[in-house]
Amino acid sequence: MRSFVCLLTLGLVAILSAGCGGGADDSSSSVATRAPGTTTPGPSARVAPPRSRCTAGTARSYGAGGALALVLRRPASAFRTPGGAVVAAFGLRNANGVPTTFRALAARVGRDCSATWYRVQLPVRPNGAQGWVRAADVRSYRVEFEIRVDLSDRRLTVFRRGEVLARVPTAVGRPATPTPTGSYYVNQRLLAPDPTGPWGPGGIGISAFSPVLTDWAQGGPIAIHGTNEPWTIGTAASHGCLRIANDVLARLIRLVPDGTPVRIQT
Repeated sequence: MRSFVCLLTLGLVAILSAGCGGGADDSSSSVATRAPGTTTPGPSARVAPPRSRCTAGTARSYGAGGALALVLRRPASAFRTPGGAVVAAFGLRNANGVPTTFRALAARVGRDCSATWYRVQLPVRPNGAQGWVRAADVRSYRVEFEIRVDLSDRRLTVFRRGEVLARVPTAVGRPATPTPTGSYYVNQRLLAPDPTGPWGPGGIGISAFSPVLTDWAQGGPIAIHGTNEPWTIGTAASHGCLRIANDVLARLIRLVPDGTPVRIQT
């Protein structure tokens, strides 16, 4: 068994038990596998640059017309400014064996209008961290989905091309371990070996971290996951994660790609 499989085994326990809380079984250990499609949701389909000419250094923003996801082609660093101080270094795969993915916020383009640098969201603390990565170090693909979470209504809504695909109730964090608000993105999807366990079929990891559980494994990352306590859905019951019905999670974990924007608001 290769080493990244061992990391993956530890990874689901870390991201779902350490960052979320799921009942009495939070400390259980299990073998996990990546969700289908985590390595092939579109990185091979590069976004073709326009043929018009540009002024070198011109900025281009992403958001309207769909998000842009970036997958590392090689180990690389994120910089505070293009070519400036290093913010963080990343391998091809994260601690759970999933390909490292960023959400592009903007690009600096060259004279041929192709991107030379991307400003991206990073899956690290502090929440909302950003950096610049070289365009040569990543592959890109478009994302048609968006997830919005309303903590006051305890509702999770999934959009595809601007239209509602699903709107479901969700459990949110307890007052002492709140779900963080802000703009994030899906950075990994993991399957649980036992769909009857505390995380149901698995979890959709997002680039947010618990604001209070800073000493938990992997920094206390947040996820959208299933549950073996369905009566808690619609209540403030978790350590910060978002619990939804298992049948909904099983559908979304295969449908929503890495790089999908996630907005959590009160």
